[in-house]
Amino acid sequence: KLLVKNISKHIGKKEILKDISIELESGKVYGFVGKNGSGKTMLFRALSGLMDISSGKIFLDNKELHKDMRVLENVGIVIENAGLYPELTGFNNLKMLSKLNKKIDEQIRKTIVRVGLNPNDKRSFKKYSLGMKQRIVIAQAIMEKPDILMLDEPTNALDEEGIEQIRKIIKEERER
Repeated sequence: KLLVKNISKHIGKKEILKDISIELESGKVYGFVGKNGSGKTMLFRALSGLMDISSGKIFLDNKELHKDMRVLENVGIVIENAGLYPELTGFNNLKMLSKLNKKIDEQIRKTIVRVGLNPNDKRSFKKYSLGMKQRIVIAQAIMEKPDILMLDEPTNALDEEGIEQIRKIIKEERER
């Protein structure tokens, strides 16, 4: 369970997040809806530990974020402006990232196929279309079978077929 108690975030004098409290349970899919600029991405950054909060507390299974753990453990995340290496192929980007946690190896190819891409594609990430870039960052988020999956606008730049494929993956991940 992810429990958020009265979190706020200020940047300078601007209040980005204000007194947010939520409770999220495992095995469920939650959608966060709001206008552009309403703070959804900042909320994901705060919930994952990628950004410090000004006040409040975030707990994952009774462990406090920034006290008992620096970032959420075992999380897969897609947030705007993915930071993959432009000169590497999609496969090589994921291979490099997989070395951080040393959880997977052969699963990378299967995951790339799962999101509708070719793991043998020799094009560099910078030559990918926007839809291909979105698919590879989703592959990055799911490849290690995380306990928590945070996807910020996961269907951006995808065609109808891609949107359906990502929805199917989200359902499969919920079941897992």
